[in-house]
Amino acid sequence: MTEQRPLVSAVMPVFNGEAFLVEALESLLAQDYERFEIVVCNDGSTDATAEILGRYPVIRTISQENRGAAAARNAAIAASLGELVATFDADDRWPANRLTLQADYLAQHPEIGCVMGRQEWMNPPPWLGRDEVYGDLDGIPLLSAMFRRAVLDEAGGFDTSFTHSEDMDLLVRLRELGVGIAVLPEIVLYRRFHGSNLTASAPETSPLLRSLRQKLERERLAPGQVGE
Repeated sequence: MTEQRPLVSAVMPVFNGEAFLVEALESLLAQDYERFEIVVCNDGSTDATAEILGRYPVIRTISQENRGAAAARNAAIAASLGELVATFDADDRWPANRLTLQADYLAQHPEIGCVMGRQEWMNPPPWLGRDEVYGDLDGIPLLSAMFRRAVLDEAGGFDTSFTHSEDMDLLVRLRELGVGIAVLPEIVLYRRFHGSNLTASAPETSPLLRSLRQKLERERLAPGQVGE
């Protein structure tokens, strides 16, 4: 008898996502991995998001007042049960083998705590640059990540003070903790661009600079230095 595969939690924040939500959910439900759950946090939507989610009783839905993507991701993770956690947005799609590819990789590489993959844009904006390694538009997305729950817990989840790039900030903290991070050569995410993407409304000052400043401050206040 083969060992049972770990439960994977696919977690999604959604705020007024009615336009593409059905397509996103259907791509999740089409996964060929046999042990997974879908947990969606409705982050105060005022459109038809709640009605759409209600059509899918197999999906666990939680609701909160609008608090932003980071808080919604944390809430969905807290309500989930999987040993492995994969992040997703309500306007994108997954290939059917995403969970299988990433869960099997983590099973075969216990030293890795986070595995990402490549992305393909369905309708890329013209200003996207290409990754130097893979040549892909916009490089390797943090939305492609599957995490071991233990490393998310150790890192403290997503920082809710970030309104943009909360995933990049999490990556900075995972690297700071020495978490092994890998990238698969396969495409695991289909991205969609539209006028409401947070990508399209990024602040002038990069949130990554703030993440790096906070990292330096944590290093300054490392054990043995606090209060000096």
